[in-house]
Amino acid sequence: MSTLADYASNISKKPDGIWYANRIEPVSYPSKGNDQCFGIEDKSFWFQHRNACIIELVKKFPPRGKGPIFDVGGGNGFVAKGLMDAGWDVVLVEPGPSGARNAQKRGLQNVVCATTQSAGFKPGSMPAIGVFDVVEHIDDDVEFMNHLHDLLEPGGMLYLTVPAYNFLWSDADVEAGHFRRYSLGSLGRALEEVGFKIAFGTYIFRVLPLSVFLCRSLPFRMGIKGMLAAQARASRAHGTHHSFAVGVIRRMLLTEVNRISGARKMPLGGSCLVATYRVK
Repeated sequence: MSTLADYASNISKKPDGIWYANRIEPVSYPSKGNDQCFGIEDKSFWFQHRNACIIELVKKFPPRGKGPIFDVGGGNGFVAKGLMDAGWDVVLVEPGPSGARNAQKRGLQNVVCATTQSAGFKPGSMPAIGVFDVVEHIDDDVEFMNHLHDLLEPGGMLYLTVPAYNFLWSDADVEAGHFRRYSLGSLGRALEEVGFKIAFGTYIFRVLPLSVFLCRSLPFRMGIKGMLAAQARASRAHGTHHSFAVGVIRRMLLTEVNRISGARKMPLGGSCLVATYRVK
């Protein structure tokens, strides 16, 4: 793989082995968010299933050009490590220093602590980009998608996940620094507006919308705030403690990976999963 300096003009490799930008840009993400996720990702049915769906999506619609997949805003490298273990070269691009360090602990060797803007990535240089639960953190999402479009080679692939349905908005979205949730339609229109062509899009986590609405969104609308601390809520929501209910959810989700493998869409779910590419 080419050196990362071939892709970005404003990064340098420090003694700790991580590439850093020469300037810092603010992001809409909790300061302790990466460390909180790092403690639950490996045991979470949600993170595990999202990884399985992403990996199957990339297998079904692989990058067209040679070079790495750039996991932009990739946090602690959980998705990047999954893609790497599945056989792809991956570069993690994460602006949070704690996330970058955690990703390195996971065994990722190509880690950039920066945003794509502060790193100075060159237009038309990337064969594939992944943004997994990132776009909802961007105030001007269309401008950000246009920026990703410009970074990709013609025909370059963009893989995305975002939270689904504005009616599922809750205090969890507020705490996470989200600006919005999406439908497949609204996400597809935004992508096509800046010059992407949708290869495949589906909902995933079919079992979650009802429980999220009843347990999060409805209480939020009624002004009822959760009593658990953020870490405890995250642990409970992600099923890090084995239970009969979590076991049932895991079994119900297994069919989703098979459907993605066959490029069969699912009409509803808690997240949107999309593969798209730059057409010009």
